[in-house]
Amino acid sequence: MILTTFLTPLFTAISYRRFLVQLRFIISGALGMVFIISQPVQAQNSIGPDFTEIVEKADPAVVNIRTTERSRVRAQTIPGMPGGPNGQEVDPLEMFRWFFGPNIPGPQRPMPSPRTPRRGGEEILPRGVGSGFFISSDGYILTNHHVVEGADEIYVTLTDKRELKAKVIGSDQRTDVALIKVEGTGFPRLVIGDPNRLKKGEWVIAIGSPFGLESTITAGVVSAKGRDTGDFLPFIQTDVAVNPGNSGGPLINSRAEVVGINSQIFTRSGGYQGVSFAIPIDEAIRVSDQLKINGKVARGKIGISLDDVSKEVAESLGLNKAQGALVTSVERGSPAEKSGIEAGDIILRFEGRSIEKAADLRRLAGNTKPATKVTLQLWRRGAVRDVSLVLGEFEVERSTASRSDQPAKPKGDAKPNELGLLVADLSEAKRSELKIKSGVLVEDSDGAASRAGIRPGDILLSFNNQEILNAKQFTELVNKADLKKPIALLVRRGEIVNFVVIRPIR
Repeated sequence: MILTTFLTPLFTAISYRRFLVQLRFIISGALGMVFIISQPVQAQNSIGPDFTEIVEKADPAVVNIRTTERSRVRAQTIPGMPGGPNGQEVDPLEMFRWFFGPNIPGPQRPMPSPRTPRRGGEEILPRGVGSGFFISSDGYILTNHHVVEGADEIYVTLTDKRELKAKVIGSDQRTDVALIKVEGTGFPRLVIGDPNRLKKGEWVIAIGSPFGLESTITAGVVSAKGRDTGDFLPFIQTDVAVNPGNSGGPLINSRAEVVGINSQIFTRSGGYQGVSFAIPIDEAIRVSDQLKINGKVARGKIGISLDDVSKEVAESLGLNKAQGALVTSVERGSPAEKSGIEAGDIILRFEGRSIEKAADLRRLAGNTKPATKVTLQLWRRGAVRDVSLVLGEFEVERSTASRSDQPAKPKGDAKPNELGLLVADLSEAKRSELKIKSGVLVEDSDGAASRAGIRPGDILLSFNNQEILNAKQFTELVNKADLKKPIALLVRRGEIVNFVVIRPIR
């Protein structure tokens, strides 16, 4: 009795605790069910961004561009094919369809109208399709140079299905930017954005006419900025699906602003493979402004060929890091030659702005007006110096490289040195011809030198920042050098000069 009296409150307390624990589990389970049930609704709201408002604002300003060219037509008569043996003229496109079926548009061309219009002995052939967009309400349209290049006639189709004939105001092959115009006013235009505000991972969309399919929207993210795929433009890289026909169309940010012109794709198949490039809109507007005023783009010219500075070359020459633009050749009569710039110089700054790679200098000089006086800072044989010059005007590039003469392998007992090089002095006549004061001629190349790419006929100008005066001095430089370290030789081949790093194996 006493035991019962004692244990009853104890069991009651234990039961009460169990009840509280069970109640907690029941409440937690109920809340968990509510959370699970609500999850699909939340997931449904976070599937991805909604671009409908952006498209509504931007789409009316984007146009489809088709181009045509005139071609002489010669009558063709093939028995059994369209046109038959009666001698009437055969349309080549009809012949193509005769082989492959009526729905084949023809190789690399969009489907033309059933009957191609002719004038006399000419045939108007469809040439290609592309995209573009209005940048002003009075009819100015930006597109790619390659979309309108070589076209005899250009037709622009708006989203309201109006088709207007356009004329080329100006086109620039180097940047692949073209400015065309249609007559009229009140056209919808895109708002110009700032590509410098773009961030990697930011959503962007492309509007264009891939494969001739008008007003097509594709979306993706900014993959990278400042990609060097050309001399004058740092491209925006995206994973937006861009295909033939998208060229010239806008790349648009989440604020419905145009930030680029879709221009290139990286592909092994001819179609989209996840990497596309757009011209930054600020660069394109700068070009189009000149095209609108002058019909062409005027670029400053130094008169040099350039290459990047490798890490090995930088270390061998005593530079703190691989930076600058290496001068590989100097054009005769150019501003560079007149100012004393030499092949082998490394240009570090342009008007105080740092040069990280060769493309930086090309852009800075190209974006500067001809006849402008500029100051360059360069590195020559271990020392920094400033050079001033007046920029010329950039014209069509011409290759200055020429094939080096390949002298016969020398006869006799002479053998290559520890670098694998056998050299000889240059005659006064040869130095005068090449307009150089010193250097030695490579007669034979073997071992480490051959592996580095040096070959007979090359001319060696410097050895680890020291000017090579003659063959005897070159031998002394090799004998004194620490051949366990890389050796940087300034090598001239034809008109091109570059640094070659040799790594001797001992």
